[in-house]
Amino acid sequence: MTRLEDKNAVEMRGITKRFGNFTANDQIDFDLKKGEIHALLGENGAGKSTLMNILYGLYTPTEGEIFINGEEVKITNPNVAIAKGLGMVHQHFMLVSPFRVYENIILGVEPTKGMTIDRKKARAEVEDLSKRYGLQVDPDAYIANISVGMQQRVEILKALYRGADILIFDEPTAVLTPQEIDEFIEIVNNLADQGKSIIIITHKLKEIKAMADRCTVIRRGKKIATVDVEDTSTEDLAQMMVGRQVELTMDKEEKEPGDLVLEIKDLTYTDERKVKKVNNLSLDLHYGEILGIAGVDGNGQSELLELLTGLRHVDSGQILLKGKNIANCRPREIQEAGMNNIPEDRQKRGLVLDFTVAENLILENYGHEPYSKKGILQEDYIQNQAIELMEKFDVRPRKPHYKAGDLSGGNQQKVIIAREITDDPDVLIAAQPTRGLDVGAIEYVHHFLLEQRNRGKAVLLISFELDEILNLSDRVAVIYEGQINYITKRKDTDERQLGYYMAGGGQDGRE
Repeated sequence: MTRLEDKNAVEMRGITKRFGNFTANDQIDFDLKKGEIHALLGENGAGKSTLMNILYGLYTPTEGEIFINGEEVKITNPNVAIAKGLGMVHQHFMLVSPFRVYENIILGVEPTKGMTIDRKKARAEVEDLSKRYGLQVDPDAYIANISVGMQQRVEILKALYRGADILIFDEPTAVLTPQEIDEFIEIVNNLADQGKSIIIITHKLKEIKAMADRCTVIRRGKKIATVDVEDTSTEDLAQMMVGRQVELTMDKEEKEPGDLVLEIKDLTYTDERKVKKVNNLSLDLHYGEILGIAGVDGNGQSELLELLTGLRHVDSGQILLKGKNIANCRPREIQEAGMNNIPEDRQKRGLVLDFTVAENLILENYGHEPYSKKGILQEDYIQNQAIELMEKFDVRPRKPHYKAGDLSGGNQQKVIIAREITDDPDVLIAAQPTRGLDVGAIEYVHHFLLEQRNRGKAVLLISFELDEILNLSDRVAVIYEGQINYITKRKDTDERQLGYYMAGGGQDGRE
C-alpha cells in the first residue's frame, strides 16, 4: 500500500437512504484514502450502488454528511460531483453508439473555435489523455463498432477528460471477457499509481484480491466491516458478504449421461456483412449432463444461442430436439417443444423492464391455465405464484408489483431463472447465467443448474467464466471462429488446456 496517503479523498458519515418504508442504506460510514483502490463488496441489492449514487449526486441522502478532500459538500446532482473531481463509470455504459469515440468523450464539454466545435483540438486532447493514462483507443472509431472493453475505456476517458481525480466503477467487469478483465485490472492499478483514488463496486472476490487495497463490506444496507484485502481470505470476504459460509466450488457426483436429447448437425450461419459466424458446427447434448461451451467473446456464441432459440435463421444444418428438427422454428414453438433459455443479455432479451415481476414470471405461460381462463388473467393466482417463486429464488425485495427495471441486476437474473426453471424444460440453455451476480447468488444458481442435471434434464452452459465452466460441466467444448475445435470430459482437461484451444490452438492439426 505504498501509494496510499493518510488523507481521505472521500469521507461519508452516517449515510442513510430511505425509499418509503425501505431503508437501502442504514447509517453507513465509508472513507476512501488518496491513491487507494477501495472495493465496495456486497450481495445484489445490499445497497452498494445506492451509496455510490448518493456520492455521485444521483440520489440525495435522507441523513448523513459527505466530505471531499476534507471539505463538507452537498452533492445535489452529478454536475456538482463532477465539479468536485468525481467521475462514475456505470455498469451499463452511457455512450452514443452512432458517435465516434472522441465525440463521446467531449460530449457536453466540447472545445470550440468561434461558433463551431474545434474537432482538431478535441481529437488531440483525447489522444494526449489516452497516452497519458495508457488507455489506447482509436478516437475516430464509432462506438457501435468497438468491443465492450474498448467502450469501457471510453467511459473512463470521459471521466478523466472532465478532470476526475476520484473514480467510481459500478460492477466494471460484469460485461468483460477474461482477457479484458486482466486489462482492466492493469488500467486501474496504473490510474492509482498516477494518484487517482478509486472505488470499485463489485462482488467478484478474485478481482478484489487482485487489485484492491481495502474492502468495505455491506450487507442488507448496513456496513459490516472495512478490512485490508492483503490480510483477508476470499472465504472470509464471502462469509462477511453473505452472512454464512459459502461453497465457492460445487460438490458434484460423477454420473453417466442418459439418451441424446439435442443434436446440432453442421450448423452454418452467415451474418448481414457476409461473415460466417457459425461454421459447420456440430454438437450433441444428453439427458442428465451439463455441457459447457467455453470461448473468447465474439467466436460465435451469441449467434449459436440465437440460432438455437429461433431468433436467427439457419443457413444450413439441423437442430434436432428429441429427434425433431427445430431449425428456423419460432421461439414459442421451440419453447413448447421443450427447450428454454436463460439469455445472455437479461435486459434486452430476458425481461420486459416496464412490466412487474409477476408479469415477467408468466411471460411464457400467460395464455395457459391456471394463469388465465377464457382469455382472462387470473390476477390472484399470478400474484400468489410470484410471491412463492420470489421466496424460493430469493428475489429481493419480495414485491411482485415491483417493475423488473427497478430491481438490481442480480435480482433481475433470479427472476429469469425462476421463470425458465419452473417451466421444467428438457433442455435448458444457460448463457452467462451468473453474469453480474454475487457469490451467494452464484452458489444459488449453480445449485439449481446442478439440480436440473441431477433430475435427468440437460443443460447447455455458455459462459466466459472458465471457473464456472470447470466447476459445473460434465463435458467441455471450446468454440473458436464459429466451430467446435475441442471437446472432452471435464475431468480430462484444465484451465491451461482450455485457454490454448480458446486462442485457436489445435486448428488444422496444429499443436
